[in-house]
Amino acid sequence: MSIPLPPAFAVTRATLTRMLRDRTALFFMVMLPAAIIIVIGATVTDFDRFRVGVVAPPSGPIATQLTDQLSHDPGLKIRRLDGESAARTALRRGELDAVVVIPAGLDSEIRAGHDITVPVLVEPRGGSGFAAVSSVAAVVADHAGRLQAAHFAAVETGGPFDTMLDQAATQEARAAPITVATDAAGGDSRVLPLGFNYSTPTMLVLFVFLNSLAVGSVIVQNRRLGVYSRALASPIGTRDLIFGETLAYTALAVFQSLVIVGIGGLLFGVSWGDPVAAAALVAMWALVGTGAGMLSGALFRTPEQASAIGPALGIGLGMLGGCMWPLTIVPTWLRTVGHAVPHGWAVDGWTVLLSQHGGLADISRHLAVLATFAAGLLTLAVALLHRRLTR
Repeated sequence: MSIPLPPAFAVTRATLTRMLRDRTALFFMVMLPAAIIIVIGATVTDFDRFRVGVVAPPSGPIATQLTDQLSHDPGLKIRRLDGESAARTALRRGELDAVVVIPAGLDSEIRAGHDITVPVLVEPRGGSGFAAVSSVAAVVADHAGRLQAAHFAAVETGGPFDTMLDQAATQEARAAPITVATDAAGGDSRVLPLGFNYSTPTMLVLFVFLNSLAVGSVIVQNRRLGVYSRALASPIGTRDLIFGETLAYTALAVFQSLVIVGIGGLLFGVSWGDPVAAAALVAMWALVGTGAGMLSGALFRTPEQASAIGPALGIGLGMLGGCMWPLTIVPTWLRTVGHAVPHGWAVDGWTVLLSQHGGLADISRHLAVLATFAAGLLTLAVALLHRRLTR
């Protein structure tokens, strides 16, 4: 014998069944966010590395070792080029920050004990080119130090230069080098990590809110088609109907959030930080999105209005709140405006979890602000929707 569901839960089940059968809705909840995450994650992966081209004519092992050392430097993204003409073209187009031109006679000049200069080409109007030169110079200087050690050993012992060069490389690998540790003055990083650790949480914030706003057009359509009127003609009351719809759209927001979290973690290796704090942030953001969507459904008169204004409003708020770029790079007044919308607090919460390795206590302020947004939006939405349904 089956136990009948309470009226509000029956409404929730009916709404979820209808929405999950809608292929268009599933596309916007699952496929589109995944595609945007991939595009943005791949785009912002190498923002912390200089794009350096290398022109290396056929030469000996010394030139090859220098090219390999440049390729393995973590601060450089190396691109091999066929000639200097192609390198200059890439610089003019802004495809590279700098180009290293390894001389054709590098090996022979080094073995003869002559000094040699490695040219580095930069575009004079590109600000990052001169910074890239410093990173390239550090690699070249490190390589030159190994060559000098090999020359010194060859002169002192009379052994062959190649043997001394191999020994110098071996000793260098065994020695404990002096390292430089970078620490941000004034605290931890205020920016999400680059790559998929940046795109996934920001797209979660953006798309959960956008799809929640899209719910507004569904609510308006249900009002216009008399779906709610027929439901209210049954034993279901207005409060049960509104509560059931709220539960359904909150569940959909949580479902989309979990899909994005799963895609980020399983496919792209995104670490979501403290699981309890992450779950609290996901749940609170789902409530904020549900409140915005329900309010949209209560305010607009036609589905066309909701479909036209809702996405534009959601994207605009996402831009203000730091879903497209970090708020730390914008002027102070714009950063203040960005925190006048809930997106700014949500992105800051993810920054604390992913960049600063915080926990639930560290994002308690963010959760409190988001809870205030959610309570305000849901209260206003319920009041307006109750008024429309009981007219």
